Amino acid sequence: MRNFSIHLSLKSKLFLIIVMGMLGREIYSQEMPFSLCPIQDQPNNIHNYLMESAKKVSNSFFNDINTLEDWQAVRDERYQELVEMLGLNDVPLKGVRSPLNIKQVGTIHMSGYRIEKIYYESLPNLYVPANLYIPNGIKKPVPAILYLCGHADTQKVYYQGLAHKFAQLGFVCLIIETIQWGEVRGEHWGTNTNGWFHWYSRGYNPGGVELWNGIRGLDLLTQMPEVDSEALGVTGASGGGSQSWYLAALDDRVKAAAPAAGGEKLYAEICQKTIDHQCDCMRPLNTYQRDFSDIGALIAPRPFMIAAPNRDALFAIESVRELHEDVKHVYDLYGASENISLIEADGGHGDRETLRPKIFSFFMKHLMGKIVHPNEIGDINKSEKAQLSLEQLRVYVKGAPKDDRTTTIQESFIELAKPLNVKNHAQLEDYKSKVIDFLKNKTFRAFPKKPGLLDVRWEYRTTEEAKYGVQTYSFVPEEGWRLNFTIYWNKPPEQEQSILLVLRNPDEPFMDFGKFVSGIDPNQTIVYLDARGIGETGWSPNMQWHIRRSLAWTGRTIASMRVYDVLRCMEALASIPGLGKDKLSFSLAAEGEMSVVALYTSLLHGNINTILVKNPPESQNMASSPDGRGEAIEMLNCLRVTDLAQVAGMNMSTKFIGIGELPETYKWTQQVYETLNPSNFQIIDSFSEWKP
Repeated sequence: MRNFSIHLSLKSKLFLIIVMGMLGREIYSQEMPFSLCPIQDQPNNIHNYLMESAKKVSNSFFNDINTLEDWQAVRDERYQELVEMLGLNDVPLKGVRSPLNIKQVGTIHMSGYRIEKIYYESLPNLYVPANLYIPNGIKKPVPAILYLCGHADTQKVYYQGLAHKFAQLGFVCLIIETIQWGEVRGEHWGTNTNGWFHWYSRGYNPGGVELWNGIRGLDLLTQMPEVDSEALGVTGASGGGSQSWYLAALDDRVKAAAPAAGGEKLYAEICQKTIDHQCDCMRPLNTYQRDFSDIGALIAPRPFMIAAPNRDALFAIESVRELHEDVKHVYDLYGASENISLIEADGGHGDRETLRPKIFSFFMKHLMGKIVHPNEIGDINKSEKAQLSLEQLRVYVKGAPKDDRTTTIQESFIELAKPLNVKNHAQLEDYKSKVIDFLKNKTFRAFPKKPGLLDVRWEYRTTEEAKYGVQTYSFVPEEGWRLNFTIYWNKPPEQEQSILLVLRNPDEPFMDFGKFVSGIDPNQTIVYLDARGIGETGWSPNMQWHIRRSLAWTGRTIASMRVYDVLRCMEALASIPGLGKDKLSFSLAAEGEMSVVALYTSLLHGNINTILVKNPPESQNMASSPDGRGEAIEMLNCLRVTDLAQVAGMNMSTKFIGIGELPETYKWTQQVYETLNPSNFQIIDSFSEWKP
């Protein structure tokens, strides 16, 4: 038989080759079923995801804790986790502490007690204004109460009724002001009001500063000859209630605690969106995905009274009851069920008039050993005559000390990483290993421990728009989400592929699709990915503030979720029949905020050929818009170990290409490459200059 091809013209031969190529691709693709309608098996709803994530956190408390031995085996670890989540890594919880340098500026003599107006230094140049109530005629040391103020404008003035009452009952009472309100106006509402979402990246929580000031308040009380250091109690309402949970959990000098309106289970805060009304200080930065149940468990078996109003705008009473039951479980393990109680009152947020007498009675019993009925004790005296004025209780009569750093403590409380002076490959590899280990444990800890099925589906194809056609696939990066990626084949699919994975931006108009990489080599196969919150899974910009805060409270951020999406997308690509890991290599391209995602993805993946970034942020230590809109580049704790320029310069085997001018911070990246692998660093003006 004659060879049929000799009778075909050259043009016909080329046509046949193309047809056979397309037929081959069609056969290859048919190994994966084609879905005419997109698969809708995942909610793709950020609110569903937040609620489910919060429920997992709240429901995880009982995991593997069935006996007292089970709890004691993990207690030290949970303690250290809370220390870290409150940002107390750099203060001396153990060992020698700086002098308190207590300054007394005045005394007010009352009937049966006196009020000393003082301030102390919790850290060098961090001053805490306070009023110290001391009963008259103390002959032997008496119990003391540390009262922690909530978010009231006048602080120790607003809450003075409780301090008066404690002194009248025979307690020494120290009432301290927060760094937010009162005589010196610092910052609590970083993410709540100011757009300071970089606090998450710093690992900073204002509750940590408040807790430290409280710990030093206990130091002050234990130094007083009038105080029985074995009979210390703590209480407060609202933010002071939350602080009472923290302080009792982390300082075992507290022998009894009674927080009012201070906390509930995480899932209720997310499901009811009460998080939107809450200060940054009212929950630790949730690196380890813990709930208030874990905090309460650290207080056991010491006497603990949870006080809660039943129509609180911040904390649903049903949730507080569940929280009480959770903590009581640990008290039961200790055989100390009688030491924990929940008291309720009608009304809204705060310590109510029917709660306060029970709190006084609780401390009388557990610190003084006296059984006194709440009705006999009565409530505080709220009459105008009984209230001292703002000026009478003022500590800083002539203003705060000039070197006070209360208003800027957020800039120095957490020690941030400093760029390493890299001299050789071994030093860089050691540095990179430590950074990656830190990030996996403290930044990307919320990544699923057991990745689910990718369940890749083929959902669109055409032989147009690219040399060898276009195909769209969907995959499940994590339960609750199905994302899309689209492949523009500019090389035959059956050949080895060096794929450029382009990360689309949240604000990228549909009609601008592909403009970012215009001018690219026409033989380059390109994949476009819409990570979570982009394209079809996008959310309204006016919800971004809520989403960013809620995600952090569940142990993740928008940017960290997207890193996981990109990593899973590369897995999904490798799972397409006929491709496989042995035939694929990846480069990443991103612009603006998605550059952050690309940089961290490259670091974690470790085998990216080239990373191309345009207009990357200079740092993750930058404020956002107060309304939460715009770039969401924060990642939990990352600045404690690295920053963007350092992430960009850790993989010497990856080519780094900056498109256009880079921020000044990336001089570090360039210097490291020039020292160790100069050929792998390049700055170009456009994609047309890139030669894959």
